[in-house]
Amino acid sequence: MTAHATPAGPTRRGRRPGTTTTRQTILEAARARFAGDGFTGTTIRRVAADAGVDASLVMQFFRSKDELFAAVMSVPAEALTRFSAAFRGTDDHLGERVVRTFLDLWEGDPGSAEPLMATLRGAIVNERANEQLREFLQERLLVDAVASRGVDDAVLRAGIVSSMLVGLMVGRGVVGVPALTGAAREQLITLAGPAVQSVLVPAARGSADGATPEEAAGRE
Repeated sequence: MTAHATPAGPTRRGRRPGTTTTRQTILEAARARFAGDGFTGTTIRRVAADAGVDASLVMQFFRSKDELFAAVMSVPAEALTRFSAAFRGTDDHLGERVVRTFLDLWEGDPGSAEPLMATLRGAIVNERANEQLREFLQERLLVDAVASRGVDDAVLRAGIVSSMLVGLMVGRGVVGVPALTGAAREQLITLAGPAVQSVLVPAARGSADGATPEEAAGRE
């Protein structure tokens, strides 16, 4: 009897060797999917295929898509530290530092960019993602950072800046506005930095007598 080659079987079912590494592989696949397809467009089957496991295994680790998404949204503590660091130092070029760091976090290291983009895309249709994004941007980062600079209306200023920065990322990373997607990062920093600066730094700050920068310049 002629031997036949064993056909390639379906995706392996059940647990793969190494529980910790398998869970991490699934998380990485899910993070990329949520970041690229959003919450609605991502399915357990697609994540499982990307991770090279069966969908039932994904469900063993994460009981639902909501639970999987919650795990994916975990932003590394290092990202929080980097963003907060942008507020240290003098007021000079503060807006530029903030915009630069923000873009680095969202478009640089995948370790921070993918969870943030997944959260941004998910926030449109998922309330938990909406809350997570709001907490990350305003409460955990901007309010504390702005308040630490001695600004009285820190909450309002933080809200305005967070809206500006999120709007930039929605246009560039979600909607895909051509003018934004085609712009170099340095060009965006140059244009958006002064706008963020004007919100973060009160106009009278830096003038001994409270004069605006324009008034101070006119006296020279």
